[in-house]
Amino acid sequence: MRAIVRQAFGGPEQLLIQEVPTPQPKAGEVLVRVKAFGLNRAEQYFRKGLWGDVASISGIECVGEVEKDGDGTLRPGSTVIALMGGMGRSIAGSYAEYVCIPRTHVVVIKTNLGWTELAAIPESYATAWTSLHDNLAIQSGQVVVIRGAGSALGQAAVNITSQAGAKVIATVRSQARSDLLRSRGADHVLLETSNLNTQIRADHPDGVDCVLEIVGNTTLLDSLRMTRPRGRVCMVGFLGGGEPIAQFNPLFDLPSGVQLSFFASAFMYGTASYPLSDIPFQKIVDKVVEGSYRAKPSHVFKFDDIQSAHQMLDAETAGGKIVVSL
Repeated sequence: MRAIVRQAFGGPEQLLIQEVPTPQPKAGEVLVRVKAFGLNRAEQYFRKGLWGDVASISGIECVGEVEKDGDGTLRPGSTVIALMGGMGRSIAGSYAEYVCIPRTHVVVIKTNLGWTELAAIPESYATAWTSLHDNLAIQSGQVVVIRGAGSALGQAAVNITSQAGAKVIATVRSQARSDLLRSRGADHVLLETSNLNTQIRADHPDGVDCVLEIVGNTTLLDSLRMTRPRGRVCMVGFLGGGEPIAQFNPLFDLPSGVQLSFFASAFMYGTASYPLSDIPFQKIVDKVVEGSYRAKPSHVFKFDDIQSAHQMLDAETAGGKIVVSL
């Protein structure tokens, strides 16, 4: 089979297409014929060597068809979503014509949605769903701030939050994405600043109910300051960079009663604590089909153009989900 193999840690030029043996599933594994996969920041970290020694074939998610089930329970040709399970990290990932993954990380889906549209859903919507409904426990009528809303994850979070009946305040680095986010369900779109809490508090003196923090360490303390007592902040991304907070003193920086949590989707999905069965993938896909969720990819690249796709990932100019089609 053809696979995209990282030659060494570094830039997109390190991703080359090679012929490698097609894997064969053992008991408890499924061989998936990959039709399309989404790009994620985790794969950028893998490529650069920022997360240590990882598999040379990257990719943490994909959509495709069952080629062979090691247990014989899944029908060949079934449409599936697959994500995590060590893909791209401890085992060969989805940057290939076939990927062999644990059965617990494969979800059968019934849909007529095209492959590239389906590929825009798995990781972004799963991560948004868990962080919003589990960590933040959003409720109808709440005010929720989504920082880094212009990203693929951010757009998914805006979709889910607004459909849940909460008021969404989305933050972006450029107002050029304001109309896009309003079409996803944002009630207000604000330009990202390091002291956004001052602006938020002017309109919400008692603080907002929840903050989904995708920008990360650079704005986390500011997000805590805009949240009401007994409100919640969940950090789920590092769009602003991964450098640690220079100084953090809970006595002064963690407001009394505000709950702070973190969700690491790339490491947790498929574990006993976070089974994929907790994510209503069929419901999410159905909402995309009916138009309630707007999950179309912002850019689609061919398999042979993986270097160009990663160049866009590095440049942070996608404005949404990058998908690669086989």
